[in-house]
Amino acid sequence: MAAVAEHTPRQNEELETVPVGEEDDEHDSKEAVLQKYFLQEWKLVKSLLDGIVSKGRVSDPSIARKIRSIMDKYQEQGQLLEPYLESIVSPLMFIVRSKTIELGAASNEILKVIKPICIIIYSLVTVCGYKAVIRFFPHQVSDLELAVSLLEKCHSTSSASSLRQESTGEMEAKCVVLLWLSILVLVPFDISTVDSSIACNTSLDEHEPAPLVLRIIGFSKEYLSSAGPMRTIAALLLSKLLTRPDMPKAFSSFVEWTNEVLSSVPDDVMNHFRLLGATEALAAIFKAGGRKLLLDVIPIVWNDTSLLMKSSNAARSPLLRKYLMKLTQRIGFTCLPHRSPSWRYVGKTSSLGQNISLSVSRNTHQCNYAVDDKSSSCLQDEDLDVPEIVEEIIEMLLSGLKDTDTIVRWSAAKGIGRITSRLTSTLSEEVLSSVLELFSPGEGDGSWHGGCLALAELARRGLLLPISLPKVVPVVVKALHYDVRRGPHSVGSHVRDAAAYVCWAFGRAYYHADMRNILEQLAPNLLTVACYDREVNCRRAAAAAFQENVGRQGSYPHGIDIVNAADYFSLSSRLHSYINVAVFIAQYEGYLYPFVDELLSNKICHWDKGLRELAAEALSALVKYDPEYFANSVLDKLIPCTLSSDLCMRHGATLAIGELVFALHQCDHAILSDKQKHVAGVVPAIEKAHLYRGKGGEIMRLAVSRFIECISLYRLPLTEKIKRSLLDTLNENLRHPNSQIQDAAVKALKHFVRAYLVAAEIGGTSDIMSKYLKLLADPNVAVRRGSALAIGVLPYEILASRWKDVLLKLCSSCAIEDNPDDRDAEARVNAVKGLVSVCEILTQGKKSSGINFGEDDMSLLLLIKNEVMMCLLKALDDYSVDNRGDVGSWVREAAMDGLVRCAFVLCKRDSVNYNGESFEVEHVAELHNSDMIENNQLSLIFDANLATNIVGGICKQAVEKMDKLREAAAKVLQRILYNKIAYIPHIPYRKKLEKIVPDEAGLKWGVPTLSFPRFVRLLEFTCYSRPVLSGLVISIGGLQEFLRKASLSALLEYLQAIEIEHEDERKSREHMLSTDMLWILQQYRRCDRVITPTLKTIEILFSNKIFLDMGAHTPVFCAGVLDSLAVELKGSKDFSKLYAGIAILGYIASISDSLINARAFSHLLIFLGHRYPKIRKACAEQVYLVLLQNDNLVDEEKMEKALEIISETCWDGDMEAVRLKRLELYVMAGLDKQQLGKTSGVGKKVGESQRKQRDADENASYSSLVGSSGF
Repeated sequence: MAAVAEHTPRQNEELETVPVGEEDDEHDSKEAVLQKYFLQEWKLVKSLLDGIVSKGRVSDPSIARKIRSIMDKYQEQGQLLEPYLESIVSPLMFIVRSKTIELGAASNEILKVIKPICIIIYSLVTVCGYKAVIRFFPHQVSDLELAVSLLEKCHSTSSASSLRQESTGEMEAKCVVLLWLSILVLVPFDISTVDSSIACNTSLDEHEPAPLVLRIIGFSKEYLSSAGPMRTIAALLLSKLLTRPDMPKAFSSFVEWTNEVLSSVPDDVMNHFRLLGATEALAAIFKAGGRKLLLDVIPIVWNDTSLLMKSSNAARSPLLRKYLMKLTQRIGFTCLPHRSPSWRYVGKTSSLGQNISLSVSRNTHQCNYAVDDKSSSCLQDEDLDVPEIVEEIIEMLLSGLKDTDTIVRWSAAKGIGRITSRLTSTLSEEVLSSVLELFSPGEGDGSWHGGCLALAELARRGLLLPISLPKVVPVVVKALHYDVRRGPHSVGSHVRDAAAYVCWAFGRAYYHADMRNILEQLAPNLLTVACYDREVNCRRAAAAAFQENVGRQGSYPHGIDIVNAADYFSLSSRLHSYINVAVFIAQYEGYLYPFVDELLSNKICHWDKGLRELAAEALSALVKYDPEYFANSVLDKLIPCTLSSDLCMRHGATLAIGELVFALHQCDHAILSDKQKHVAGVVPAIEKAHLYRGKGGEIMRLAVSRFIECISLYRLPLTEKIKRSLLDTLNENLRHPNSQIQDAAVKALKHFVRAYLVAAEIGGTSDIMSKYLKLLADPNVAVRRGSALAIGVLPYEILASRWKDVLLKLCSSCAIEDNPDDRDAEARVNAVKGLVSVCEILTQGKKSSGINFGEDDMSLLLLIKNEVMMCLLKALDDYSVDNRGDVGSWVREAAMDGLVRCAFVLCKRDSVNYNGESFEVEHVAELHNSDMIENNQLSLIFDANLATNIVGGICKQAVEKMDKLREAAAKVLQRILYNKIAYIPHIPYRKKLEKIVPDEAGLKWGVPTLSFPRFVRLLEFTCYSRPVLSGLVISIGGLQEFLRKASLSALLEYLQAIEIEHEDERKSREHMLSTDMLWILQQYRRCDRVITPTLKTIEILFSNKIFLDMGAHTPVFCAGVLDSLAVELKGSKDFSKLYAGIAILGYIASISDSLINARAFSHLLIFLGHRYPKIRKACAEQVYLVLLQNDNLVDEEKMEKALEIISETCWDGDMEAVRLKRLELYVMAGLDKQQLGKTSGVGKKVGESQRKQRDADENASYSSLVGSSGF
C-alpha cells in the first residue's frame, strides 16, 4: 500500500501533463480513430463527395483528379481505405445507376456524367483491389440490361485520351461497367428470363444463349484484345458468366473460339494481345468453374496450351508464359479430385487459440493420429488414380521454375504447391526430388531461384514433411550464399532473397520440436547473410527470416538481443552492418567462426573493390574475440593468397593481412617470429612476381600502401633490405599519377618513416629530405604532387635540420609556374597542404621537445608570418582555368584552410608566456581586449594588418560565384571567430562579424539568398569593403541567373535600406562603393576575369539610378570610369565587355556635366565605326537614346538631322558608308575631326600590334587556347 501511495502523486502529475484533447484511442470515437490512423484526408474527400451527391454529377473535372491524387498516396496501404469504401462507392454508383435510368443509356449526356465518377471509382479499384470495391455495387436483377446498354454506349465511343497525359475517363468507365456486369451476371435466375428482347420470342432452345448474353460475350471478346486493364476485367466477367449452370452452349462456343485463337500464332501486335486475353480468360474460367464442367474441355485446352508454350510467341512474351503457367496449374488442379491429404504436416495456424489447443493436444493424440491415419493414407494412396496428363503438367511447371522471368517462376512455384497438395505422399516425394534437382551446380540462377520459391510454397502448405528437411536444408544453405561471378559483376541476389524466404516459411510452418536442430544449422548462415550480403534487400530478408524463427520457435539463445541489433533500419547501411552489427552478433557463441569463414571464402575475393576493402576492415573488427586464432589460422590462409592469379583474391588478401596485423597491434597480441617473417615478405614477393603491372596494378599499389601503413603501426621487425625495398615502393607510389595511390602512399610514408627510420636512428634521413626537395622542381607533375605531400608528413626530427629551406621551397611551389606548360593545379594544392602541415609539425615538434621560446623559435614564427602567410594570401588569387574549369578554386580552398591553421599556429604561440605556460582562450581574449599584451614582443607574430588581410581574403571567397567555395569560406570564418583552442586577436569589427557569421552549424552558406545578404553588410567597413566588392562583382556580373539576382538584390537592399531621414548615410554608402569600384578598375586593369563583370555591375547600378546622384562626386566617378574604359575597350574583342562599356558610356553621356558627357559622347561616336557590325548597331542605339535624353550635346537645329542619320543608317552594313555618317555626326556635335582620326589610327596600330603578337604566339600553349575561348 505504501508503494501504491508513493506512486499515486507521480501518476497524477503524468496525467496532468497530457495535453488537452489527446485522449487514449480506446476511448475515442470510431470516426476520430479512423481519421487519425486511416484516411487522414477524409474530411476533404467527404466534402467533395457531398458536393457530387448533392448535384448528382461532378461539376468540375479537377474534383475527380484531386480525389484520385489523394487515393494514389495509399497505393501501398490500400487497407487504410477499406473502412470508407461503402461511404464512397455506394452513393457514386447510385448516381451512375439513377442517371442511366433518367437520361437513358443511349444519350450522349450520360457519358459526361459517369466518366468523372468512374475515374474516382477506378482509382479505388487500383488501390484496394476489385474484390473490396464491387461488394458495394448495386446488384438488382433489373440492372443487368441497364449495365449492358451502358457498356454498349461506352464501347461505341472512341477514346479521345490515348495521346493525352490526363485521362478523360473513357477507359475507367469501361472498366467500372465491366466490373458491375461481373457481379450482375451472378443473379440466381435464368438470364433469358431477364432479357426483355426475347419476352415475346418462344423459339429459343432450352440451352441456347440469350441475345443479352451474346452481347456481353461479344463485347468481352473485343476487350480481350485490348492492351489495357479492360482485358483482365473482361476475362473475369467471362469466367463468372460462362461457368453458370445455364450456359453450356455459350461455354462450349467460347472454348472453340479460344481454340482458334490459341491455334493460330500470328505475329501482329493486336493478335498478340488477343492471345493474351484468351489465355487469361481460360485461366480465370478454370479458376471459377466447377470440375464437372471443365473435365470435358481439358484435352482441347491442354493440347493448345502445350503447343503454345513451345511457340515463338511464348518465348518472346513473359506475360504470356505467366498466363500459360496459371492455366497449366489450374488444368492439373482440375484433373485431380479434391482431397485433403492425410500425410500433410499440420503446423501452426493463424489463430492463437488454435495454436495453443493444438500444442496441448498434439502429444495426446499423436499416437492415434499416426496409427489411424496411416492406414487411411495408404488406402487413399492406392485408390487415387492420377491421370497421365498430370505428369506432363508437372513437367511443364518444373520447366517453368527455370524460366528467365521471375513472374513465370513465381506462378510455376505456386502451381507446384497447389498440385502437390492433391497428390499422394509417394508422388509428392517424387515432386520434391525433382525440385531438388534444380539446385545442381550446372543449373543457372533462374533454376535456383525457382527451386527456392517452390520449396517455400511446399513448406507453407505443409507438403514438405520434417523427415525431408535434412536433405532440403543443405540445399537452402547453399542458396543463401549463391553468388556467381559473371564478368565484372555477379548474379544471385534474387536467389539469396528467395532462400531467405524459404527460411521464413520454415519458421511459420513447423513446431519448435521439429525445427530445433534445423534452426541451429540455419541461424549462423542467416545472420551471415544479414550482416555481410552486398545487397540491402538480401540483408533485410535474412534478418526477417531469423526474426520470424526466433519469434515462432520459442526461446532461442540471445535471439531477442540479436533481433534488436539486426533490425530493418540498422541493416540499411552496408558499413554499419559490417562494422557494428556483425561485431555485436559475433560476441555470442556459434557465430564468430562462421562469420570469419564467410569473409575469407566469399567477401575477401569479391568482385566489388569497395566490398573487399570493407571485408578486410570487418575481419579486423572481429580479432578482439580470438586474437590467437587470427594470428595463426587466418594469417596462414591469407598469406599464400597474396600471390594468387586472381586479382580480386590477392588484393583482398593483401588488405586483410594488413588490417589483421594492425588489429593485433591494437589488441597487444604478439605475432610469432616465423609469421612475422612471412608477413614481412609479402610486399617483396608481390614485387618479385611483377603484380604491379598490367590490369589491376593500381589496385595492388593501393593495397600495398595500406599494408605498409599497418605493419608500420605494428612496428613489425624488418631487415634493412626489406626496409629499403618498402621505401622504394612508397616512392614509386608517390610518383604515380593516380591521386588515390599518392594519398595512400603518403599515409603509409608518415608511419613508415617514424617506425623504421627515425625510431631506429638510421643515418641518411637528410637524404630523404634532399630528395623530396629536389623533386619539387621535377618536370613530371605527378612527381611534384607526391613530393609536396610527402614533405608534409615527414616528422620533426627530419624537418628540423633544414626547416627554412623546406618552407621557402614549398612557398615557391605554391605560386603559379612561369612556364604555362608546367602549370598544374593539383601540384599547387598539394604544396599548400604540405606547407601548412610542415608549419604545424615544426611548431608542435618544438613544443613537444620542451624547448622554450628562443631566437630560432622567433625566426620560425616570423618566417611563417612573413613568407608562409603571404604565400597563402597570394594563393587566394589563384584563378587558373583549364578544360576542367576553375581549377584554381582547389588551390583557393586549400589556402583558406591553410590560413586559418597557420593563424592558429601563430596565435597559440602568442598565447604562451615566456615560462611556457598557456592561458585559456577566454583569458587570452581578455588580455587582447585590455591591451595588456600590446607591447609584448610576441605581438609581432600576429598583428592587425595580417588579421585584416586573412579575414578580407576569406570574405572575398564568401561572395564569389561557386557555392562550394562560399560554404567553405563561411565555415573557415566560423573557425576563426569561435575557435576553442586558440584565440585569434586583432580582427577589426569582430562583434559585427560575429553577427554576420553566427556560431550555428545548420546554416546553408552555399545558398545565395542566405549568404549574400549577410556578407554584403561588410561593404560599410573600409578594411573589408574592397576585397568583398571585388568578389561580389564576379557574382553580379556573372552568367548564372539565380546567383546574379540574389547577389544584386542583396547589394541594392544594402544601398537602399536607409530611410529618407538617413539620406546622408545612403549617399556615403554610394560614395564609398564608387571609390571601391574605381579601385577595382585600377587594381585589375586589363584582367578581363574581373573587369568584364565589374563593367556589367556598374551598368546594372547605373540602370538602378546608383552613382548618378552623388553631387560633386558623380563627375569624379564618371571620369575615373571613362579613363578605365579608354584602356579596357581599346582593341577588345570581348562582346560582353564591349556591350557593357557602350551601355556605361550611354549612361555617362546622359548626365548633366558638360565636360564628362561630351567626353563620353565622343567615345560613343568612335564606336560607331567599330569593325564589328553588332557593336556598331548597339552603339547607334545608345547614341539615339543619349540624344533624346540630353539635348546639350548637339545644337537644337541639328538635333533632328542627327536623329534622322542615326535611325536611317544601316550601321551593320558597309563600313565606308558607316564611317561617313559617323563623320557627319562628329561635325554636328562640334567635335574635332582630327581627334577622331588620331583615335582610329591609334586603335588601328594597337590592333595591328596585337594581331602580330597573337600570330607570333598563337596556340603557343594550352592556356592561351583556353584564354582565347573566353574562359
